[in-house]
Amino acid sequence: MIALLLRDLRLAVRAGGGFGLGLAFFLIVTVLVPFAVGPQSALLSSIAPGVLWLGALLACLLSLDRLLALDWEDGSLDLLATAPLPLEAAVTIKALAHWITTGLPLVLVAPVLGVLLNLPGPGYLWLVVSLAAGTPALSVIGTFGAALTVGLKRGGLLLSLLVLPLYVPTLIFGAEVARRGALGMETLTPLLMLAGISAGALALLPFASAAVLRVNLR
Repeated sequence: MIALLLRDLRLAVRAGGGFGLGLAFFLIVTVLVPFAVGPQSALLSSIAPGVLWLGALLACLLSLDRLLALDWEDGSLDLLATAPLPLEAAVTIKALAHWITTGLPLVLVAPVLGVLLNLPGPGYLWLVVSLAAGTPALSVIGTFGAALTVGLKRGGLLLSLLVLPLYVPTLIFGAEVARRGALGMETLTPLLMLAGISAGALALLPFASAAVLRVNLR
């Protein structure tokens, strides 16, 4: 499992799997928002949690089309399907590799970009907490979407259309945690909902992804 994780991490970095691409997209979105809405500090403070969460979500989405495509193209998926390692575990490792190369860097850089949007002081901690709790769900859901569209020509657009509706609950509760934290309000309820979504996705979707891959590999 460790060897598979290290291999996927190397592939993600070498094949443009999202490490630099996601961070660059996140930065561009954050920089462009003040130009679009104007330099009003109060307005930027109020929309900062939602903008940062939306930017992180879209940045995660960018790298999903290559998550399983490289393994499909070189035949590695067939080997994984017949290997002693359960396919569910292999899918989980791929989701973990995607989170390490895409989700984790976004969590770490989000407070820096929050300065550009005049995020209130109390909101920085809750922004990091919400992204740390929610981005694993984005990677696992994205892996499921990648499994559904693997092998399809120009499947990137279809992948986006399939995954974006599934991302909506994570976006709602993640942005709500950051917004309430920035305003000094109670954050326990949306945070528990966000953690529940991530836990449910981690528990169920690897099995669904593995089942879909077995169908596609027949």
